[in-house]
Amino acid sequence: MNDEQERSQGRRPLRVIRRRTPGTTPRTEGSRPAREQRVAVVIPAKDEADRISDTVHAVRAIPYVDLVLVVDDGSEDDTQHIARQAGAVVVRHSQNRGKASAMETGASVVAMRDVEEGPDRLLLFVDADLGSTAVNVAPLVPPVVAGRADMSIAVLPRQAGAGGRGLVTGMARKAIKRATGWAPAQPLSGQRCITREAFEAAVPLARGWGVETGITIDVLMQGFAVVEVPCDLRHRPSGNDLRGQLHRARQYRDVALAVAARRFRGYKQKVVREVEPPEPQEQPAVDGPDDEQPVERDTQAESPPSVAPGQTGGEPGEEQTGSSDAWSGWSADTSDGQPGRRTGD
Repeated sequence: MNDEQERSQGRRPLRVIRRRTPGTTPRTEGSRPAREQRVAVVIPAKDEADRISDTVHAVRAIPYVDLVLVVDDGSEDDTQHIARQAGAVVVRHSQNRGKASAMETGASVVAMRDVEEGPDRLLLFVDADLGSTAVNVAPLVPPVVAGRADMSIAVLPRQAGAGGRGLVTGMARKAIKRATGWAPAQPLSGQRCITREAFEAAVPLARGWGVETGITIDVLMQGFAVVEVPCDLRHRPSGNDLRGQLHRARQYRDVALAVAARRFRGYKQKVVREVEPPEPQEQPAVDGPDDEQPVERDTQAESPPSVAPGQTGGEPGEEQTGSSDAWSGWSADTSDGQPGRRTGD
């Protein structure tokens, strides 16, 4: 029975989401050459006067970036003034609303500054405390500019001084895998490059520290492709003192709430990708267990020499464990009820 017959009988035809394997380019109308694509860096910040200048200067050097926007989320110091002096466009919340609200505000301001005749800017979310290492988020951009992924997530090296034991990270990873079939190496990483279409599919964002977990589940469940890319970044970790423990308790609460909310979220399933199967390539022999398969790599987004593929880090105070792949990409597939599969499996 075709769509017309189903409509004539008052039935709504199913919209099939076809998996877009990371590494393939979606066929979209009006697609433009990569050289015309622009990227907007959005930096949510609260009381980051000591690091915001270095962060802004660093991200301005990233290719494709033509707009740096700092969302001052109710800071009580000179964050907004220092960011503006460093060359950023600054938007300020009069009171603290949380990271999710700052991200939504930043995306809205970027949309108002997009050129009507040009493509929507990609959104590159960067934490304010990265300082001069923020330039190393640059490898997140090429996979999305080239259309090989709709969202890229930074995999950080282990952070010195982090006091977490991986409890929150493990919970977030298991929740994402249970929902989508993919277990990310660093589900709490806040450094992400994402298309406008994928970002809007995740709005409204999960509140508090659950925002990253919520976005990942939302975009994968709606057919978008996600990859992880190693980035040599350093930021302020939380220790193992009382303040650090309270921080991780809030993380656990917010991630749990975000996951619970997604169980009742009705996904529109509006993303339909027609994918041309990639040309078969001979895989080199790999010494190891019989079930170990080679993973496809993107040579344009290899990790810096100082980052070993097996090293992982994460959000402040969270010790990351799990996958050691230098590049792993997934996309949820709801057309056949099977979860997404690793590129190269």
